[in-house]
Amino acid sequence: MKKSLPTWMALAACASFPAHAQVQTDTTIEEMLITATRVEQQAAALPLSWSAINSDALELTGHVHITEAMQRVPGAWISRGNGQESLPSLRSPVFTGAGSCGAFFMAADSISLRAPGFCNINQLFDANTEQASRIEVIKGPATALYGSNALHGVINVISAAPADINNLSVEAGPYDYYRGKYAYGAENGAHGISLRINGTTDGGYKDDSGYDQQKLTARHDYSGDTWNVTSVIDYANLNQETAGFIRGYKAYEDEDLKDSNPNPEAYRDVWSLRAYSRASRALGDAHTLVLTPYLRDNEMEFLMHFLPWQPVEENGHTSLGLQAAVHSELGNWALANGVDIDYTDGWLTEIQDGDFSPNQPAGVHYDYQVDALNAALFSQATWRSGSLELSGGLRLDYTGYDYNNRTGDGPACAPEATACRFYRPADRDDSFTNLSINAGASYALGDAQVVYARLASGFRAPQATELYRLQAGQRVADLDSESLQNIELGLRGELGGALAYDASVYYMEKDDVIFQDSDRQNVSGASTRHHGMELSLDYRFADNWYLNGAASFALHRYDSRVELLGSSGDIKGNDIDTAPRRFGSARLGWEFSADAVAELEWVYLGSHYLDADNEHKYDGHSLLNLRLDSQLTPRWRGTLRVTNLLDEDYAERGDYAFGDYRYFVGQPLGAYVELGYNF
Repeated sequence: MKKSLPTWMALAACASFPAHAQVQTDTTIEEMLITATRVEQQAAALPLSWSAINSDALELTGHVHITEAMQRVPGAWISRGNGQESLPSLRSPVFTGAGSCGAFFMAADSISLRAPGFCNINQLFDANTEQASRIEVIKGPATALYGSNALHGVINVISAAPADINNLSVEAGPYDYYRGKYAYGAENGAHGISLRINGTTDGGYKDDSGYDQQKLTARHDYSGDTWNVTSVIDYANLNQETAGFIRGYKAYEDEDLKDSNPNPEAYRDVWSLRAYSRASRALGDAHTLVLTPYLRDNEMEFLMHFLPWQPVEENGHTSLGLQAAVHSELGNWALANGVDIDYTDGWLTEIQDGDFSPNQPAGVHYDYQVDALNAALFSQATWRSGSLELSGGLRLDYTGYDYNNRTGDGPACAPEATACRFYRPADRDDSFTNLSINAGASYALGDAQVVYARLASGFRAPQATELYRLQAGQRVADLDSESLQNIELGLRGELGGALAYDASVYYMEKDDVIFQDSDRQNVSGASTRHHGMELSLDYRFADNWYLNGAASFALHRYDSRVELLGSSGDIKGNDIDTAPRRFGSARLGWEFSADAVAELEWVYLGSHYLDADNEHKYDGHSLLNLRLDSQLTPRWRGTLRVTNLLDEDYAERGDYAFGDYRYFVGQPLGAYVELGYNF
């Protein structure tokens, strides 16, 4: 494993320590949203389903892993692997497989964390979510400003704007967990700066596990007579000793197994860098030009411990991109018209040290480079009159790949191999052109209630790994883009000034789903159906008491007869594996002084199938967490977080594969203490 800089040298920023007047996670009638159009706008009337985790909630949660924060969002479940690894779901099952990450558009300040076609399922660890201003989520296909991968939804991490701040905090927790945070900000005339740094070291609950992680977000804002410019540099580094699945039915309850690590040799090393400048200026009285050039660079190396032959994969890509748009306000009309361009140089190698069998030989399995171009034209329009708002959008999106095989064409095995696992296609070009459409309407029922309806389509082009990392003699992956159609109805608003709510129901059909068939061929053509209901509530039932929660009820099912790898029969109508029908969370908060809050959180995950045949299940679990946050003196602040308060045995994630149950184990009872100083 590569060694990082000493973590104690990286201190992390927390935003200023506000009194938690009310920790909200979703909509109020006045809330603003950036993600839908890349500019700040009133959110209540938007005819789409969205949620936001604000800075108060992020600070109080103090998440060690992003799943702890995202539990506040209905319809979202980020399944934690080991360390900082994750598998996301958003109005969806938890997807696995080479291109499954393509179902979600994950971004920082509306710029994708990874390039189109080069996603990684764990990519949220690239974002400084720990010190974000807020995390915004759109559920279902997004607006026309988002293209490939904005299929099941968007997760957008918003950086903190400049403000006068100078804070330092240190934190300690179980299993040699330590974290430092530092935040500095200042405003001086036309200029403002914001610096957020954090560093973490974790010894790991399981044997031979743990990680070191550092993140930095530096932002400069300039407000001039003609141009306003925001420039951001985002950097993240992770060096992780990875613990693998433990095996056996309910192994997470076995005292001898649950803290063991079957793969002490496993590791993951990742670094990423993103830099951009967003420049805007007025074009007359009605139009605003926004230009955002950006750079994206990242590399990853990890042992594929989940495969018996354990090769090492290295991958990375470098991107240059431009987002350009004109935003117009013309009477009742608001328009956003623009172009997105992203050029990427990506590469991947997979190398195995020792022979496993003739079908999994030592040496180079894959070594390829891909030049990729993603270009799009989009238009999103909104018309408002009185209580009625209508919106619609159109996006034309092109993705092209120029693939160069840098090793021998054909199988990676010797001629005597009977069923070689690895096949390297010859050099080739592939391209995909997609059109997405959305239309919606909202109507204000008085001053504090909004009802809305929405129709939208989304798509994702095949990922590079699905096209060029082939198996079992497949010479060409003839794949189509996945497409999804969504219809939803929603109601949001406030009642009596004490209750804020957001409820939605949706139905989605997904076609040309890419999957691996029983011959290990990457093919298109599967269909799935997804429908459900989501509800969030924020209720202040006394001056110093609040209750908020998020609930999701959904069915995700296979809707075609396909020979899916690992299934043994007709799976049409079956629940998709790792797709709980019910999950959610609730929080009871008590503000026991003007600058102090106690919050008790209940997290629920329902039972769900672990295989496509629906023959093996995980029973689900309920957890309690407790948080206390208090201003101790004018400069000192203290926080106590107790996770898994009842010390439940549970699995963060499970599946059934290779004839056995496999689990990532949830951590037992743990206490985290944080002390912060405001200079």
